Parts: sequence; C-alpha cells; structure tokens
Amino acid sequence: MARSVTVHALAATALLVLVAAPPARGEDANAAALARVEGYLAGLQSLRAGFDQEIVDEAGAVRERARGTLFLQKPGRFRWDYREPYAQQLVSDGTRVWLYDEELEQVTVREVSESLSTTPAMLLSGRGDVAAAFTVRAGGQEDALQWIELTPKLEESDFRSVRLGFRGNELERMELTDRLGQTARIRFSDIQRNPGLPAELFEFSPPAGVDVVGSANAR
Repeated sequence: MARSVTVHALAATALLVLVAAPPARGEDANAAALARVEGYLAGLQSLRAGFDQEIVDEAGAVRERARGTLFLQKPGRFRWDYREPYAQQLVSDGTRVWLYDEELEQVTVREVSESLSTTPAMLLSGRGDVAAAFTVRAGGQEDALQWIELTPKLEESDFRSVRLGFRGNELERMELTDRLGQTARIRFSDIQRNPGLPAELFEFSPPAGVDVVGSANAR
C-alpha cells in the first residue's frame, strides 16, 4: 500500500500565493477570504515549488517527514516528486492520478472521480468552483501568519479541512487534515508562478515489471 505521505499529497497542491486582502470581520472576513482564493486561481496557469511535509497524528506526534518538488499545469495536471524519505511520484494527467512507489515497485492508478475533482489540487489546476466545493472562512492570525480555512462540502472528500497560512503575498504553510484525523503540515519554498513546464512532466507510464493496482480502463 502507498505510504501516508501520499494520501495527503492528493489535496496538498493547494492554493498558493494569493493576493493579500485587508483585514475584515465576520461575514466580511469570510467573503474577503473567498475572493482572495478565487482571485488567485483566476490568474494561475502553472506552478513549481519545493515542499517539506510532516504527518502528525491526532495526539500531535510527528509520524513521518518528507520533501520534494511539486509541479502544476492547467487544466487538471499536477505532479509531486518525493525525494525523501522514499522515492515516490504522484502524477495527474487530468483524467487519471498515478502513484508510483519505487521501493515497493507498485503503481496505483485512480480515475479523477467526483471526490478527487473537488480537492484543492484539482481546483488549483483549473477544475471546479471554490464556493461550490468548499466552505471558506477567515482563520485569523497565528504564528505571524494570516490563515484561511477551507472545509469540503462533499462528504466523500479525502480530507476534512485545509488551513492556508500566508505571510504577506506568499503562501508559507498548509495544514491538511484527512478523514482519519491525521494532519499533513506542508511548507512551500522557491515558488515559481506561471513558469513554462514541459507536457511530459504530467505523463506517466508504469515501468516494466511493477505491479499496477487500479482500474484497467485507467491505464
């Protein structure tokens, strides 16, 4: 089975470097948070960034750490390359999501279903509607960051909530809590907005000899 770092990576492509909004209160603050997310998504075509990720259990204990590079391209394509602690690739071509674990010699493939289409990953890559898919709230200030909270409206979503932490105009942190209560804490670095990315980054063919788990129609 895939290691837990990749469970969170499906949604952890989220909502980077939004336009700063002035402080507000109550419903005005929530409306400003939604406008901030929607405004950034409207101008985002591609993304490249480094990431450091840790998985924290319900008691607050760190269970795993990972790092790597992510790439994103509208419409509907993203790629997470994990370098540490295990070499893994998570690739979406907009129709399928592929997870390749080199050590386990296993590929898991999943079609982009309704539940996946409402993850921040798919919204960021040009699919879905923020207001339709999420309840968006201003999260206040914590650790010198301004936070935005997103709660999926779809019950079948892979996660329960996402918190986005901003310093100025940059998204510095994300906290993604899955349905089992684990939280993925992600720090982004070296963010490049709208870079030119080769199409082959978002293509995947299972290496010879590996086990492929998933729908044959998705291969």
